[in-house]
Amino acid sequence: MNDSANTSSNSTASDSVKSSGILGWIESVGNKLPDPVTLFFIGAVAVLLGSELAVRVGWEVTNPATGEVESAKSLVSSEGMQWVWRHVVENFTGFAPLGVVLVGMIGIGVAERSGFLGALLKGMIALTPQALITPALVFVGVMSSFALDAGYIVLPPLAAALFLRSGRAPMVGMAAVFSGVSAGFSANLLITGLDPLLQSFTQESARILNPDYNVDIRCNYYFMIASTFLLTGIGWAVTHFITEPRFSPEEVQAQIQAARESGAASEQEESSKLSTTEKRGIWVALITVGLGAVFLFCLILIDGAPLNGFIEPRPGWQLPVWVDVIVPMLFFLFILSGLSYGIATGSIKSDRDAARMMNETMSGMGSYIIMAFFAAQFISWFGESNMGKLIALQGVAFLQKLSLPNALYVIAIIILAGGLNLFIGSASAKWALISTVFVPIFMGVGISPELTQASYRVGDSVTNVIAPLNPYLVIILVFMRNYIPKAGLGTLVSVMLPYSIAFLIGWIIMIVAWMFLGLPLGPGDSPMFIDPI
Repeated sequence: MNDSANTSSNSTASDSVKSSGILGWIESVGNKLPDPVTLFFIGAVAVLLGSELAVRVGWEVTNPATGEVESAKSLVSSEGMQWVWRHVVENFTGFAPLGVVLVGMIGIGVAERSGFLGALLKGMIALTPQALITPALVFVGVMSSFALDAGYIVLPPLAAALFLRSGRAPMVGMAAVFSGVSAGFSANLLITGLDPLLQSFTQESARILNPDYNVDIRCNYYFMIASTFLLTGIGWAVTHFITEPRFSPEEVQAQIQAARESGAASEQEESSKLSTTEKRGIWVALITVGLGAVFLFCLILIDGAPLNGFIEPRPGWQLPVWVDVIVPMLFFLFILSGLSYGIATGSIKSDRDAARMMNETMSGMGSYIIMAFFAAQFISWFGESNMGKLIALQGVAFLQKLSLPNALYVIAIIILAGGLNLFIGSASAKWALISTVFVPIFMGVGISPELTQASYRVGDSVTNVIAPLNPYLVIILVFMRNYIPKAGLGTLVSVMLPYSIAFLIGWIIMIVAWMFLGLPLGPGDSPMFIDPI
């Protein structure tokens, strides 16, 4: 689920809709869970106390790879507490995901708040032939993850207006695009801000067992490209064979009539059209970004240029310079697009407007920064106590005794992530919590951190469309009620559940087939399997 969503929105979404049965239970339990900040604080305190307990009981495990005996280090001892106090600031400022997210968000925030990303999504739909409008909606929904939350706001009413204009049920168009926006959040044809964010957690977790292990930012890129087309096909099929047949001609007419009576029909049809100013802004932005991309390609391809060649972040590991600076490159291109569009359309009239957009973006990141502080302490203390390695080694020994096929472990991670997503919204919060355990454990049985991360992304995405704590569910419900006035959370989930199930089944089949075929997950060194411990 999108991390840029303000966590306070969760209570708003859940308080606005009442449901019963299993949905009501999930909603109730989710609301009672502590905030991610509290979860990390509790986890950090547990590490402090657990490290002392582990030392007192003499918890030791022999590392089969080195033959060395691993033991816990107490963080409650005088030496341990000194380390804790001395590294509080360093843990926070050195927390890799923090800089990645903030730098990326500055550029993306300007592109979004200037209006460029919203107009671009509208333009992509406007150019699509009517015969392909359903798969196009799912595809654009999946691709909208590069625009952060813009897809949730711009695309559902636009999709409803397109179906309304064609005499089809507006709710069907909304369901198709929402399936792509929400369930396809981890798939894309482009590297998005989520890739370096997850990679940073994965790499730190992998180094619990192997201090020299390196994870490429693009480690899931090939798999995510294939996933984009898989989800588009599945979403198209579900819409055609399941969602649209559910609405009788009488129900379609009732939806259209409800939209006309509420005034939503004319408003949304009008909002789906690009104005002359928006068209001009898009062209200016695309030309500017194109020139910026050419400039970057020159820096990458010309011998001796700043981004040409390789660097060696760690001994024995060569990395293209441009891969190491993907986040600054994304920042540069998004800033260019937002500034050029804003200047062309008048949404940016001076440097003060651009600065205001950056300020507004950063002000919305306050909850993430606080979460990052506590997550950084938890992860650093967990590593320093050596408990992560002990848990991993014992978990490895347990899994080796089970001798289960690797495919079952992968499926287990997918289901675990999908279940957790019903209760914890933030993708990075969930991955920060479970990666420190599962990444090293799976390394012990030969499953690479890259494959574990890909499995997590699948599970985290497929239940987004039915997760009661998705803060955007209430927005979708507001849109729905323009066509089905009495719609509630149950109505929405009943429409979206077939997408969630179909995506889950299809994605599991694809990742298992990917494993058996031995295909690379991404460019560079992105293996699926490694030598087990």
